[in-house]
Amino acid sequence: MADAEYESVLCVKPEVHVYRIPPRSSNRGYRAADWQLDQPAWTGRLRITSRGKMAYIKLEDRTSGELFAQSPVEQFPGIAVESVIDSSRYFVICIEDGNGRRAFIGVGFADRGDAFDFNVALQDHFKWVKQQAELAKQAQNPDPGPKLDLGFKEGQTIKINIANMKKKEGTVGSTKPRPLSGTLNLLPPPPGAKLPAPSASPAQPFPAQPCPAQPTAAASTAADLLLDLGGSSSWAGPPASSDVWGDFTKASGAPSGQPSTGWVQF
Repeated sequence: MADAEYESVLCVKPEVHVYRIPPRSSNRGYRAADWQLDQPAWTGRLRITSRGKMAYIKLEDRTSGELFAQSPVEQFPGIAVESVIDSSRYFVICIEDGNGRRAFIGVGFADRGDAFDFNVALQDHFKWVKQQAELAKQAQNPDPGPKLDLGFKEGQTIKINIANMKKKEGTVGSTKPRPLSGTLNLLPPPPGAKLPAPSASPAQPFPAQPCPAQPTAAASTAADLLLDLGGSSSWAGPPASSDVWGDFTKASGAPSGQPSTGWVQF
């Protein structure tokens, strides 16, 4: 079932003049000056409608809307509508009575703007008809267009630049050993202190010392460090004075007859 075609209004002009025109005297075209422009045969309203591809120029009574004449237009410009050669406000149209009879009459507008709107309305309609025909043709015969060929031609090569991925020398396998957590950082011995002579027996690890019952912070820590350094378990710890190093007036291994000079001489 064919789609129903609806009539739409393209242009309406409230005043248009209709003239009886003489036969064309030459192939050059119609001249509005040959018409009796001061004596129009009829004056009324002009309305342009469209139904499908066809456009219709309708001349109607301004009061009652009764149809006076109608001109079917299949194409523009064409034989149904033709401009005169001496004015832009007058046209020659071909009217039909519905019984196959045709006649050519002249129509004119008092205002040039109305004539311009009349002309543009017909142009726009048939431009739309042309576009619809092209779209329908493309739908029936779709053109895929040129295909994009991404393949290599015979003998064609490509060159790829790869960034320098060499690693800096020493970055692999040169990780520094990390100190073990909880390792005791030994303090240097005090100036003038004598260390015990190394024993002939193989080096033995420091004996595990039991953890004291949390003495005071600074004094107990220094005492433990010195105890590990001296390797002697007979040291009784620092004196009661505030100096954590004590009064090193005489080393434990020095001769008894050596005078005290404040620090032990090595």
